[in-house]
Amino acid sequence: MRIYEKNEIKPWLVKEWCIPEASAEFVAKMEDVLDVYQRPYDPKRPVVCIDETNKQLIKETRISCASGQPEKVDSEYERNGVADVFKIFEPLAGKRETIVTTTRTAVDFAQVLKYTSDVLYPHAKKVVLITDNLNTHSTASLYKAFSPEEAHRIANRFEWHHTPKHESWLDMAEIEIGIMSRQALEKPLPDMESFKKQVSTWTQQRNAAGSKVNWQFTTQDARIKLKRLYPTIL
Repeated sequence: MRIYEKNEIKPWLVKEWCIPEASAEFVAKMEDVLDVYQRPYDPKRPVVCIDETNKQLIKETRISCASGQPEKVDSEYERNGVADVFKIFEPLAGKRETIVTTTRTAVDFAQVLKYTSDVLYPHAKKVVLITDNLNTHSTASLYKAFSPEEAHRIANRFEWHHTPKHESWLDMAEIEIGIMSRQALEKPLPDMESFKKQVSTWTQQRNAAGSKVNWQFTTQDARIKLKRLYPTIL
């Protein structure tokens, strides 16, 4: 048996992260989003964050045990498809909506935008939208799903703001997805029906509690803490 020294390279261990490059494009989009988060609450112009994720559905064999004993899980399991989740989050109001689908295509995103505009915020003058830079997160998706007239109408219902590339942590809907994953989706779920029920119950409970994100990172903070990412002006 070989014993590895503390500082020896272990090529099978991989940790991935993305370090943003200093650029005017990066700081412009970052400051734009941070400024939006500093706006006061306005029900006529709600700030809404949208993000998406997916989760593998897994059928397991579980055996209940006596009180005080751990639950037994068979090592064999069956993959049973994937559930795609769209998170619509209004941080200042403490409201969120969770839409579960079987796909997350451009058309799915367009349908989520229409639902946000016409069902969740029909009386808003403008929905201030924060999304990341996924290729489907654009007005082009609307034209793939609807007639030109309808796509144009829905697009004009939104004031669009995109996070910098690879910096989706600036989208507060991603924070909500992380919380949902820890609180409601830690254990595998076997099928779409149980997945939708679990997500719906969690969403209702979190809305009832009026849970919000305590966002405190501002543009001024960014100029100090992320100064190295700002372009150098000669």
